[in-house]
Amino acid sequence: MLLLLLAIDATSCNKKVIMTEMPTITPVTPIPLPTPTPIVFKSYLALGDSYTIGQSVDSVDRFPAQTAAVLKQQNINIVPLQYIATTGWTTTNLANAITSVNPKGPFDVVSLLIGVNDQFQGRNIDDYGGRFLQLLQTAVQLAGNQPSHVFVLSIPDYGVTPFGGNNPAISQQIDAYNTINRQITQSISGVHYIDITPASRLAATDRTLVAIDGLHPSAKQYKLWVDQLAPQMAAVLK
Repeated sequence: MLLLLLAIDATSCNKKVIMTEMPTITPVTPIPLPTPTPIVFKSYLALGDSYTIGQSVDSVDRFPAQTAAVLKQQNINIVPLQYIATTGWTTTNLANAITSVNPKGPFDVVSLLIGVNDQFQGRNIDDYGGRFLQLLQTAVQLAGNQPSHVFVLSIPDYGVTPFGGNNPAISQQIDAYNTINRQITQSISGVHYIDITPASRLAATDRTLVAIDGLHPSAKQYKLWVDQLAPQMAAVLK
């Protein structure tokens, strides 16, 4: 745009026309604010024994708690994180406890890890499959009858710990129990099977993977389990 300015020369009285160009002002486009990532709230029920309740580690270091912490970093808040698990429980103990507690589902995700005390107490392995199947079916029901929201963890091998004395017979028995719970898990389409037994056997050469009691996993070992569990759980919850 041109602005015409008239100026009068005081000495000559001649009129001069001075043409001045006005600066062009470029409008500023506002920078859009990022859309906040929505925070998702989900519920998690952890079923099991000492490996689930985290014997000999702090409560924040249990594998379900560590899993919840990882999920929170992805804006998935586990509220509440509920446990039905106690050190020493067999499949029978867990089934009775679930009946007694009568948890109010459905839960968005359910994990199940059970069987080591059946082996430790020398119970008949042939009976383990039936009891485990009932527990797995209960877990599916508690997950709102959504099998893909149930996560079974294999039994870790305590035979490689100082308590187990690197006893190969224990390891063989753990393998036999895991063969059963794996086959039953895979018979229900959609249920996830997390094989953490190989990670537990790293404790044979890395004692930092064993808790101070010489038997149960340390927080460091639980983190190895979480590295397998959390991504699969996140995929279901997103």
